[in-house]
Amino acid sequence: MPPRFFIPGLTAVGQPVPMPEDEATHLRRVLRLGKGDMVAVFDGRGAEYLARVEEATSRVTIVRPCEAIPATPEPVVALTVAQALLKGRKFDDVVRDVTMVGAVAVQPLLTARTEGRSRDTERWARVAVASAKQCRRAVVPDVRTPISFNDVCHDRSALKLLLVEPSAVGAGTGLRQVREGPAPATALLAVGPEGGWTDAELDAARAAGFIAVTLGRRTLRADAVVVSAVSVLQYIWGDF
Repeated sequence: MPPRFFIPGLTAVGQPVPMPEDEATHLRRVLRLGKGDMVAVFDGRGAEYLARVEEATSRVTIVRPCEAIPATPEPVVALTVAQALLKGRKFDDVVRDVTMVGAVAVQPLLTARTEGRSRDTERWARVAVASAKQCRRAVVPDVRTPISFNDVCHDRSALKLLLVEPSAVGAGTGLRQVREGPAPATALLAVGPEGGWTDAELDAARAAGFIAVTLGRRTLRADAVVVSAVSVLQYIWGDF
């Protein structure tokens, strides 16, 4: 397969389009590609094309899509991952991983025990693009600005899940409830910070209709548990 590039302004086959500067720089300076070379381009919304480089200079790089490429199918359930901000650059890893496993949106959360201070949504968006390019996904998740957990309780997804500690009362029945029900059109998975949810947040989640779920008897790291949870949900919903 030819190298892939992200061009959000794609229109249709035969219509030339300039590449974003960062993608053009990678094409010219890193991969040493130029006029006449064939590449794959995708718009982040599900469309992908085989394209020919029409012009590649320091001033502008233009490609012309010439053939539609069947994109990898998206998951059956449109899943938003609402993840509490984490310390250091761990949130970058969350964005990278949930992009690979098919989340349609990433919602950073501010919770009572949030210690992470980063609010760099532009960097997270770049991480999502890079991950989609690497895993050959044609959709780039929407990386949103941080909101409070109270705000996310008002989300209107058809199914709302709260990832909790293995010791939480009743959490073991949550995945069974998901397995026994039909696959929803939309779902929200909320994942807490390193210190976990407070009792007040657990009460607010229950009142908002969240189903508490856990993954077995072991406590996983906050930056690692999310990709495991999304993978399990996709298996239940028939995407694996």
